[in-house]
Amino acid sequence: MSTFSPLQLAFGMPGPFEWTIILGIGLLIFGRRLPEVGKSLGKSIFEFKKGLSEGKREYEDAKEELRQVEEDLQDNDRNSPLN
Repeated sequence: MSTFSPLQLAFGMPGPFEWTIILGIGLLIFGRRLPEVGKSLGKSIFEFKKGLSEGKREYEDAKEELRQVEEDLQDNDRNSPLN
């Protein structure tokens, strides 16, 4: 049987009532600016995903370019007059 001290119980996850209070305070603070905050957050997420896709595309392009260079080097080795 495990027992919890009052200190451990006091710092647990907030329950539904606590979340309601937190949400209410958030609405009081950000109430008028909430649509702007949401729009800004949406733009930030969009830009982050766009950056990720651009980075992935650049990685794939560099990988393809490296593969081409390796093929060219192998072709040059096969066609070298020293062989």
